[in-house]
Amino acid sequence: MESKTMKVNPILVKEREKATFNSEEFTNVFDGGADNTNIRRRLTDFFMNDERFDDNVPIEYLSYAERYEEALKRSCILFEKLIEWQQTHGDGIEIFRTVLGGNIADALIKDGMPLVINYTMFLPAIFNMGNIDQQAKWIERVLKMQIIGTYAQSELGHGSFVRGIETTATYDPKTEEFILNTPTLTSHKWWPAGLGHTANYAVVFAQLCSQEKCYGPHAFLMQLRNEETHMPLPGITIGELGSKLGLNGINQGFMGLNNVRIPRANMLMKSAEILKDGTYVKNPSTKKSNYGTMMMVRVILVKWTVCIALAKAVTIATRYSCVRKQSEMRPGEGECYVIEYKTQQYKLFPHIASVMMISNAALYLTQMHDSTKLDIHNSELDETIAEIHALSCCLKALTATDAVRGIEECRKACGGQGYLTSSGFPNLYSSTTAVETYEGETTVLMLQTGRYLLKMWKQANQGIKLAGLMEYYNTHASKTDIPWRNTFHNLNDAYKRVAIGLIRDTSLKIDCMMSSGVIREEAWNIYSNNLVLCAEAHCRSFMMDRYERLINTETLSQELRNVLTQLGELYGVYYLLKNFGYFIMYTNIQNEDISSIRDWQNSLLTAIRPNAIPIVDSFDISDKVLQSAIGAYDGNVYERLFSEAKKSPLNSQPVPAAFEKYIKPLKSRL
Repeated sequence: MESKTMKVNPILVKEREKATFNSEEFTNVFDGGADNTNIRRRLTDFFMNDERFDDNVPIEYLSYAERYEEALKRSCILFEKLIEWQQTHGDGIEIFRTVLGGNIADALIKDGMPLVINYTMFLPAIFNMGNIDQQAKWIERVLKMQIIGTYAQSELGHGSFVRGIETTATYDPKTEEFILNTPTLTSHKWWPAGLGHTANYAVVFAQLCSQEKCYGPHAFLMQLRNEETHMPLPGITIGELGSKLGLNGINQGFMGLNNVRIPRANMLMKSAEILKDGTYVKNPSTKKSNYGTMMMVRVILVKWTVCIALAKAVTIATRYSCVRKQSEMRPGEGECYVIEYKTQQYKLFPHIASVMMISNAALYLTQMHDSTKLDIHNSELDETIAEIHALSCCLKALTATDAVRGIEECRKACGGQGYLTSSGFPNLYSSTTAVETYEGETTVLMLQTGRYLLKMWKQANQGIKLAGLMEYYNTHASKTDIPWRNTFHNLNDAYKRVAIGLIRDTSLKIDCMMSSGVIREEAWNIYSNNLVLCAEAHCRSFMMDRYERLINTETLSQELRNVLTQLGELYGVYYLLKNFGYFIMYTNIQNEDISSIRDWQNSLLTAIRPNAIPIVDSFDISDKVLQSAIGAYDGNVYERLFSEAKKSPLNSQPVPAAFEKYIKPLKSRL
């Protein structure tokens, strides 16, 4: 929150006086506890108040090469400060997740960090897939940035289908080396962050071949560049992909390999290894090792990228809507503030509710992941790990889609001003929509969850009592005859019944096709859209269930409980009305109940309205992190817009050189 000594727009002062709850209590809930709030604020102050991060020239006015250089410079400063913080406070590696995965790094380096993959994927890959000796050899060098790594799995022709990658690693027992090649154009590594010109090492995924047999994709730690000169090593062709919709500082690249040899010991060997003579020895599941890295990344993305991005968007749009006037609601009474229009409330408030739903779900997912990450190879945790994998897939996919749509709706709700880069929306949109495709494309992830849900449904049908997140399979399989009432508990119950109804019917359809002779994979493809619906329904049901547990927490004040309940009800009603056909099919909601539910939604918009500004304030996003001319805490929208406009390089001279160069000669020729 900003200093109270700032000159604040009187309109927002009045809005903040309407609060019916304690803002600090709300912030603590949003952060997952007062301790988390405290550490986040301390970290924000420590990093954001460093003058070296101040914008002398907004990055929008830099050239493509200058933007990469600026991102790299800021990344180096950031990592220096991270080490300084660790040395001063004694925090472990977890502090990297808090800073790099959160809004601090995004605010300091708006174009993306070319070094971030070194800590978010390269280092975890060594933890998850390397054996003890390999961890001892490499991890300290990574932490000291003697090694700057990337994660090279995707290829030009292959993304989520890892089994289809074409890069090969053929073992040569004579030299005890692997020979790596990208034999085709489509086998070139494509998209790894930092690969273009930043990383000097990579975890490379390739088809392992030994003794004339292929053992499928495995991970290899490969040096790419000379550690002193940074020149690419012989046989390695590296380049950068070029301009993208956003995140142009990340330096994503391509790589070709031509008979590149690496030592046998550079195969990451926690799950499998090649002996000196070329014999392949398999340990516990290789797939679980790779899951460990990908699950961790998806957990981070939901809480620290998706949730925070949407929180920024609703903060900007809500503050702007309370300051902006547009049209007369009643003739002769003058223009009214945009926030008073029900259409504007409908555009914004459901997305405010989504922020709390996503945050609460992400906190639980993080707890689940952290409780198992050190024992990923423990066979007793197989079911839990499979459950976390399925949940992280659908939660990452669904929340990213919801957030991108929410950010765009918030932008449009701000009219033309939202189109300005200085509003903050263009960068928010471009960086968040990338989440819909990287680390698992949305549909692919939903299908993975959908197949898992059908597997669990078959177990339930065999009389197996399911536990954990699937426990509702045991209790909500039949439609209830109890008349519908507008309560959060009934919403939660309805979402469970919709999920089970869709899963049950999809399972029956696929079984029917298979009984007629259609192979399972083809049947899955025919009903793949149904599988996506199953995954979405399960995910929303999970979010509703976790949220009901939150609002029933005994330690909440009644004032905050009321506000959180209103937000949860609005979320539930909003998506119910968007999919009411399924609720009529599978729950006790009747056609005649829809009108009542629409009225309920309208009354929730009215109830939330007085707390709109206090709620977004409680997300506790400082101006330096928010970076928006129209969404700042002080509400001085027009002054800030004018100040940002003056920064355009075209305003440095009253007459641009281009006038003399092009327009004036043209006028003389006509």
